[in-house]
Amino acid sequence: MSIGLVTAAYIAASVLFILALGGLSNQESAKRAIWYGIVGMAIAIVATVSGPQMDIGAVLIVMMAIGAVVGVIVAQRVQMTGMPQLVAALHSFVGLAAVFIGINSDLTAHHFASDAEEVIHEVEIFIGVFIGAITFTGSIIAYAKLAGSISGNALILPGRHVWNVLMAGASIVLLVLYMQDASADTFSWQLYLMTAIAFVVGAHLVMAIGGADMPVVVSMLNSYSGWAAAATGFLLGNDLLIVTGALVGSSGAILSYIMCKAMNRHFLSVILGGFGGQKGPAMEIEGEQIAIDADGVASALDDADSVIIVPGYGMAVAQAQQSVSELTKRLRARGKEVRFGIHPVAGRLPGHMNVLLAEARVPYDIVLEMDEINDDFPETDVVMIIGSNDIVNPAAQEDPNSPIAGMPVLEVWKAKQVFVSKRGQGTGYSGIENPLFFKENTRMFYGDAKASLDSLLTRIS
Repeated sequence: MSIGLVTAAYIAASVLFILALGGLSNQESAKRAIWYGIVGMAIAIVATVSGPQMDIGAVLIVMMAIGAVVGVIVAQRVQMTGMPQLVAALHSFVGLAAVFIGINSDLTAHHFASDAEEVIHEVEIFIGVFIGAITFTGSIIAYAKLAGSISGNALILPGRHVWNVLMAGASIVLLVLYMQDASADTFSWQLYLMTAIAFVVGAHLVMAIGGADMPVVVSMLNSYSGWAAAATGFLLGNDLLIVTGALVGSSGAILSYIMCKAMNRHFLSVILGGFGGQKGPAMEIEGEQIAIDADGVASALDDADSVIIVPGYGMAVAQAQQSVSELTKRLRARGKEVRFGIHPVAGRLPGHMNVLLAEARVPYDIVLEMDEINDDFPETDVVMIIGSNDIVNPAAQEDPNSPIAGMPVLEVWKAKQVFVSKRGQGTGYSGIENPLFFKENTRMFYGDAKASLDSLLTRIS
């Protein structure tokens, strides 16, 4: 394939990627947008391996085949509950690839027409490896936290910000030393030492973030992986990789900013880590958790005119979205107003609940964001909470010492009746107690969400 055809293919792929990102902003166009991305990536791969500078050897073909097979197997086996950690794992691959490509470029002899070109190339190597290393270890820690392999609590080390500054400063010094010695045929110890430091920085930044804030972390790591890809594109002189990396990096950063705003966090805090921790002694909670059975919930729903359902990660774990969809159909068939309230960070991945509800064929027009529905709770007869904790926690408004103090939440407690579908009396993934469960108008509908809803469906015709 000639350079002209490769360039044309890259332009077409870039346009498809942009259409894919634009389509993902709407549930109705999301499926079509995914196909745009798939076709765009297929065009990009074919154009790259068929380019005039590419030697299609047996090793390349075998590795691509292995990657394709592994990708298909993983996609088929991973449940929606495991999607957040899968995304984090995929981010780590991008980061590690950037590290390997940068080191390979350093090991390969280059001849430049001018000193300026050589300096630019050295900076590209260093920055690409630095961002890639942070992305790799940060994503590994995020994966481990989301998978439950390590504690989701924030690891706050004494003087952590000082250590971050020192490591960043050391990396800058190493960059200067690397640029002074890179032109000589010597071992680039500066690059490898910086890589080790960047590995520590990435792990430390994510370890210092609490479990309640992991959706923002996943989004931020998505941005990091994009910038790592863009840096690699500059290093390889690949225009498509630059464009794609910039799209992913900027969209991830914008999404992180939106989510930070939704959680009342500072964007800089996400980058530096160390938020989501306890600020002081928690507010004492009065009252007790009162249980209710399926008959009681069915009776309340029978008397209600308006119902709002708030889904959370517990719904995903129980795979209860089909039962929720069936309950919605039956209640609407009886003339009741049923809507869904979705918090921007519900679940452990941006848009997690929207995807599950779309999969269960819940109508898009009754799935509303927090800002669209929060003012309607005082006029709502029944709120059903399915596996949510932090996003409906009144401590965010009532307890200044809460780890989620100031975070905008769904004000479900203002409704006439609140039913919480929950496995038990635990505090959930983030470990934060919820005063909502002890309020007078709240009843606890204990048990597996799917089993509880299926039991409820037998009482609602």
